[in-house]
Amino acid sequence: MTPAIKAAEAAGVHLQVHEYHHDPANSHYGLEAAEALGLDPNRVFKTLLVAQNGDPRKLAVAIVPVSGQLDLKAMAAACGVKKVEMADPQQAERVTGYKVGGISPIGQKRRLPTVIDASARGFASVFVSGGRRGLDIELDAQDLAQLCQAGFAEIAKTG
Repeated sequence: MTPAIKAAEAAGVHLQVHEYHHDPANSHYGLEAAEALGLDPNRVFKTLLVAQNGDPRKLAVAIVPVSGQLDLKAMAAACGVKKVEMADPQQAERVTGYKVGGISPIGQKRRLPTVIDASARGFASVFVSGGRRGLDIELDAQDLAQLCQAGFAEIAKTG
């Protein structure tokens, strides 16, 4: 049981746990999850950390579909800052308590400002990392927002 699952259950949020075989040679974690679980990649979301205004101590979380990329300008606007850049992976691991490829937006060591791509609201449920590689959890996007105290904004770009 991961911190993500514990946090969701403690909050009384209904979720489904989906395990799949993670190939250690595959570094496209989200797309691997979508393929292994037979899902539309637009419905599987990755958790990315960004540094606000170049300060590695001021991190924020972006949750975007694995089929696209994070629009850094849109994320900066959603955070109300001038710019954001991708956080150092080791810093992301230290701050969240999860390993890259298994970073869940739920149950992180420290609550960070979080933005979910608005496309999540178009699905009956979405999938995010459950806190380790090879484990995804399925839940309602509104429940995800509640658990993460997140807002929604158009922060993803496709292709």
